[in-house]
Formats: sequence, structure tokens, C-alpha cells
Amino acid sequence: MKFTAAITLAFAASVSAYDVPSLTPDNYESVTEGKTVFIKFFAPWCGHCKKMAPDWEKLAEEWDGHAVGLIAEVDCTTEGKPLCDANGVRGFPTLKYGDPAGLEDYQGSRSFDDLATFAKENLKPVCSPANLDLCDDEKKKQIEDYMALSDDDLESKIKAEEEKLEAAEAEFKEAVTKLQADYQKLSEDKDEKIAAVKNSGLGLLKSVKASKSKTAKEEL
Repeated sequence: MKFTAAITLAFAASVSAYDVPSLTPDNYESVTEGKTVFIKFFAPWCGHCKKMAPDWEKLAEEWDGHAVGLIAEVDCTTEGKPLCDANGVRGFPTLKYGDPAGLEDYQGSRSFDDLATFAKENLKPVCSPANLDLCDDEKKKQIEDYMALSDDDLESKIKAEEEKLEAAEAEFKEAVTKLQADYQKLSEDKDEKIAAVKNSGLGLLKSVKASKSKTAKEEL
């Protein structure tokens, strides 16, 4: 009886799970058009992704049908892989948000409450070529200047900026590698010094002190 009830509950949970909009290169533009998005890039085998899935489904269901905000996901192991590659996804899950054509990294906590608060504060119309009325004068001028560029010039500028991001990432990794090497060397130096102190007779000194203390007590 208990076994049957457990199966029933499990089936009900699976049926009630919200079907989060799944993005691929084929539907990306049509699904995200006019939206400000919050996207989870994931891999089905990723443990952290599995743990996060129920909260992401709940959040997506809350935003279902919203005029502006969209909660979606991209499976980086199937048809969505080109989107993951294009957005520089290197780990799972990776969360990005904002203008579908210019996503930004989400760096906050991944608890449901924090995700929900972030979505509420950020999934609103943003300055973009499609929403010039939301841009300040500086951004409008920047968009106008970019619109005047040829496709080749735009691609060149995008590549140059992406190379800066790659350089920053490489610099960070190099610094971390150096820190790890320094830590290893410091740890080895510490172990050598500790061994030298012990080998110099510290143990014997303590043993002699303890012995003399014991002898002194016995003489009393």
C-alpha cells in the first residue's frame, strides 16, 4: 500500500513539473523576441543542474506568459550546444540574463528566493536597438554609431572585445596557476622547516623536561 502511494506521488510530481522553454538556434530569435531573458545553460548529467532544476522550473512557471520577462534554458549537450558555444559557456549550470542579443553573466546566489528576487528586479524592458526610448542620450548615440557600421566592422569590433574577455580569463588562470605553485612551494618549505626542528632534538628536549619534572616530583 505504501509502495503504491509512493509511486502515485512520484508520478504526480513528474506530471506537475513545469516544462521550461528550451532554446535552440532554430527557435532562439522567435522565442526571445521582445523579451528580457534569464537563461540557464546546463548539461543533463550535471549534479548541480539536477539540484537546481526544481527551483528553475518553479521560477519559469511563475513567469509563464509574462509580457516582457522570460525564464528559459539551453541544453548544451544537444541542439542547444551552438548557443552555449556562442555565449562562452564553460561550466554548468551557467546563468545569463538581459538582452537576448547581448547576455550578461549572473553572479548571484542560486537559491530560489534570490533567483526570484533578481528576476523581479531585472526582467523588465532594457535599452536596446528595439527599445531606444529606454536609452539615455549616451547609449542612443552609441547605438546609432554601431548601426552605421558595416557588418564586417561590427564583427571585427565584437571579435576584439571577445578577445579582451579571453585575455582576462587567461590572465586569471595564469595567476591562479602561479598562486597554486607558490602555495605548493610554501607548503613544502614549511614541512621541511618543521621536520628540521623536530630532527634537531625538539622531541628529546620535551622528553628530558618531562623526565626531570617527574623526577623532581618523586624526590618531593
